[in-house]
Amino acid sequence: MLQGYTLAFDLDGTLVDTAPDLIAATNHVLVGHGLEAVPPHLIQSEISFGARALIVKGLDICRAHRSSDEIDELLRQFLVYYEANIAVHSRPFEDVVAVLERYKARGCRLVVCTNKRAMLSEQLLATLNMRSYFAAVAGRDTFAVCKPHPDHLRGAIAMAGGDPARAIMVGDSDTDISTARAAGIPSIAVTFGYTDVPVTELGATEVISHYNLFDDAAARIWPHVPVTKK
Repeated sequence: MLQGYTLAFDLDGTLVDTAPDLIAATNHVLVGHGLEAVPPHLIQSEISFGARALIVKGLDICRAHRSSDEIDELLRQFLVYYEANIAVHSRPFEDVVAVLERYKARGCRLVVCTNKRAMLSEQLLATLNMRSYFAAVAGRDTFAVCKPHPDHLRGAIAMAGGDPARAIMVGDSDTDISTARAAGIPSIAVTFGYTDVPVTELGATEVISHYNLFDDAAARIWPHVPVTKK
């Protein structure tokens, strides 16, 4: 069994394909201020840094200067729109729910460690019927720091009652992998997320291209623990 072990998951691009709705919210505020909608592939890699980064990148692509206060207002409008349209197109990645069910059933603590705001993270997971799998959800505003600061990950694990020495970080970007490395925690990177740099080049402990490969990757990190369900 896996009592005493913890899996910490990033949210956007790792658990859920949220890019369509996040990019729609970004373009909603840009177009609402007289700018052009930006192609998804040009801003998708900013998702791991949060909503403000998406807006700033969109403004940069549009060559539109805005003051910090104006960006704050764009962010406010983004959050209003996104909250109302949080799961129009967002869906869990294939087989991830089966992984969550399997590991929770075997006693593993599951936690979300994301740079998405905690309230939005809770709302998204609840809307997709995924919240019950997690002992805790740590967003960018849960602590005084957020990823890539290692204390965000350590704090998320502590919220779930876990031990960093028996934890794995699962993510899709350099933000996740760097956070895990700084915390001294092994990582599993997924190739189908939002990074503009191939995750194979980012130094993750393990890399998987589909959640049907997750058990084998976890077993290589926890070689003395039976991680697969027999």
